[in-house]
Amino acid sequence: MKVIAVYLLAVLGGNTYPSTNDLKDILGSVGSEADDDIIELLLSEVKGKDITELIASGREKLASIPCGGGGGAVAATAVGGGTGGGAAAAPEPKKEDKVEEKEESDDDMGFSLFD
Repeated sequence: MKVIAVYLLAVLGGNTYPSTNDLKDILGSVGSEADDDIIELLLSEVKGKDITELIASGREKLASIPCGGGGGAVAATAVGGGTGGGAAAAPEPKKEDKVEEKEESDDDMGFSLFD
């Protein structure tokens, strides 16, 4: 991940196609190192490709992955599964009505910040 981050930093810095040495220089400036094989693999995968197009295609792929929602009921059942055969569903949390507190004016304190 740090090699990808360094690559993106280099591209954002104006170097459209950074080299292995460019990435090593950036990593070295913060006292970090990376394996040459990993850098070469990344550079071979992105060679000749526009970074904005790569990011856009990655977003499309991520959008097709189902995530979130629906997992809470399964987790609650697994946690409460040892309580007996007829465990009831967890009650829904009550919605609390928020009562807005009236702001106190400066007159109540006997002074004003601007007097």
